[in-house]
Amino acid sequence: MKFSDGYWLMRPGVDARFPTEAYDVRVQPGTLSVDAPTHEIRHRGDTLKGPVLTVTCASPMDDVVRVTITHHAGSVERGPSFDLPQDRADTPVQVDDEVATLTAGRLTARVRRGRPWGGVEFEVDGRVLTASRHRAMAKIETDGRHHVREQLDLGVETHVYGLGERFGPLVKNGQAVDIWNADGGTSSDQAYKNVPLYVTDGGYGVFVDHPGHVSFEVASEVNSRVSFSVEGQTLSYLVIHGPSPKEILQRYTQLTGRPALPPAWSFGLWLSTSFTTDYDEATVTSFIDGMADRDLPLSVFHFDCFWMREFHWCDFEWDPRVFPDPKGMLQRLKDRGLRVSLWINPYIAQRSPLFAEGAEAGYLLRRPNGDVWQWDLWQPGMALVDFTNPAARDWYAAKLEHLLDMGVDAFKTDFGERVPTDVVWHDGSDPGRMHNYYTQLYNQTVFDLLERRRGVGDAVVFARSATAGGQQFPVHWGGDCESTFESMAESLRGGLSLGMSGFGFWSHDIGGFEGTPEPELFKRWIAFGMLSSHSRLHGSGSYRVPWLVDDESVDVLRFFTMLKLRLMPYLWQTAQEAHEQGVPLMRPMVLEFPDDPACTYLDRQYLLGPDLLVAPVFSADGAVSYYVPPGAWTSLLTGDIIHGPGWRRERHDVCSVPLLVRPGAILATSDRDDRPDHDLRDGVTLQVHGLRDGAEQVLTVPAIDGTEAARFTLARDGDRVSVRASGGVGRWKVQFVGVSDLESGSEVARADLGSTLDGGVGAGEVAATIRPDGDPRW
Repeated sequence: MKFSDGYWLMRPGVDARFPTEAYDVRVQPGTLSVDAPTHEIRHRGDTLKGPVLTVTCASPMDDVVRVTITHHAGSVERGPSFDLPQDRADTPVQVDDEVATLTAGRLTARVRRGRPWGGVEFEVDGRVLTASRHRAMAKIETDGRHHVREQLDLGVETHVYGLGERFGPLVKNGQAVDIWNADGGTSSDQAYKNVPLYVTDGGYGVFVDHPGHVSFEVASEVNSRVSFSVEGQTLSYLVIHGPSPKEILQRYTQLTGRPALPPAWSFGLWLSTSFTTDYDEATVTSFIDGMADRDLPLSVFHFDCFWMREFHWCDFEWDPRVFPDPKGMLQRLKDRGLRVSLWINPYIAQRSPLFAEGAEAGYLLRRPNGDVWQWDLWQPGMALVDFTNPAARDWYAAKLEHLLDMGVDAFKTDFGERVPTDVVWHDGSDPGRMHNYYTQLYNQTVFDLLERRRGVGDAVVFARSATAGGQQFPVHWGGDCESTFESMAESLRGGLSLGMSGFGFWSHDIGGFEGTPEPELFKRWIAFGMLSSHSRLHGSGSYRVPWLVDDESVDVLRFFTMLKLRLMPYLWQTAQEAHEQGVPLMRPMVLEFPDDPACTYLDRQYLLGPDLLVAPVFSADGAVSYYVPPGAWTSLLTGDIIHGPGWRRERHDVCSVPLLVRPGAILATSDRDDRPDHDLRDGVTLQVHGLRDGAEQVLTVPAIDGTEAARFTLARDGDRVSVRASGGVGRWKVQFVGVSDLESGSEVARADLGSTLDGGVGAGEVAATIRPDGDPRW
């Protein structure tokens, strides 16, 4: 929210009060508090009036400092609140006559005592990362509403990322962003997934600890500052030191929760009935038969809304007119090796038998006068489940249990954004704070049920809405996009922005949701979709089976689906990294190359894991331009060497896309392309794209069931390279990319197909003499 009118003035009706001095400093274990009057204290009489802001510094972990700005401290804590670690009592605090400091790891918050007010500086190794300075903190009254605002310095070369799944430019400098979940599609400034976190390439990120409406002005009110404000008496935020963007995300997800590891089967292709299309078991069977007849690997079949009867959403009962034998049908799908997903939402239509049941039990959200909150937008007379009521959560989960008993594997947790504020929650939560947080309770209720019933590691939802911490319940998809190249690009920007907000796994509707995609768009979107974390064919009023688009789409889908399945050992490694470290599987270029200024603004390409560069084609004629960072990269599809740094312009056919392997990468691939959920350690090939003389690298391929991983140790000594396999390894081989005249150096190994050594089965070692012939990768 903009409060100022240019540099000197405030807007009409705005009364802003700023600290004038650090009048008093108080120290408690692990806490530094500063009383900052908003007027000059010249004599005792000046202490008889206010306002006075209390600025408190504390820390929940190393390299993270929390700052809390409070006007009136007597406000009732009504919740909800993000689930964060407690501030530590042992954080070092030092006070002398001139400055007061609190130090958490390498990050120090520094306040100069006395007057004039010097603000709060955040320093690492003697360098100020950012600071709150003159006229930055403020208590503001406008239109009878009370706000607390903060502004943090933004350096000349510092760029801002994150703030949730936003579909505009990846760099947020110059934008105004409201953290307020909305069902607005992908073509506006609204977002389904709002996260009050921004990450910079200047060594720090900032997380505003407020689950409700947070207003950000990112160099859009004051060009040299990021402003953020909340309505109320208190504003709390955490400065997170990196120094790199990747390390900032690691620390942020340590605070708010790391993503669960989705099951391996979820990385295969999902096929949907689409939204408003007509379908029954015969239609579903025809789709699945059509995929099998065309040799198109399919992992998950999804039933969208109309698996339930119209006007009944949600009653969690199959429409008996079109699905008279749902349990038998699900078993028939399971017999074909498929997993099954069902669409659900948190709304209860008036015609649903659950409406009266939920209303009587007090499980539905109510208005202040006690009436059940209802409206007609989406389902006539629909109500909203009150997930702040533990009994309502149990009731809702119980309705899903019988579907799991039938054989359902996953749920698409749609909606959760249109949450009213003229209501009373069961637990007394503040309606404004609950608006964004509602989705956390909704998705957690469903995800916890799946983990309880299916076990940790086999739970997955397909969620649309989220807030901070929602990354713990994957997977999320990008929402309602149009069937255009422009919307395809919007979707990518949204996914990359979400990844820079701590979310590890993300998907989108291949071909677009609204409308029917033209063949060229559909085929280009297939490549992008299959080179994403999760891949789903889904639409609104038309089916998304490829043969209804054109015959070539079938070939394109087969090619890229099989490619993704062969990449599963690599993708599974990266999924483990997302789960353990909080680094997204789909990564903006700046996340891996923060020191390369050419990567700062890139949002039409990305890295799939650490080692695969993907540049989707956003044109019908196959023309694409993309940036290659320094080094000798290898096209995974052609084997060509692509030298960087530099921009390239190319034209690709529909079964091609710029897909480059990072110099020096060791890429684990599989010899299977029929399904994602097999023992990835068996039939693995290590593609070695360069290994420096004297180097030793260790690569692990995790098993999908959590058992011991295969471990490969590669070492180079001159022209001799040895590869040792240990752990739960099965069949394996190693391929040296870009070398010639390969000679086996071990009786166990044999030269096979030029520069490939067959390692055999199980633990063992192979060695080879290689001749790089000046290849820059070696």
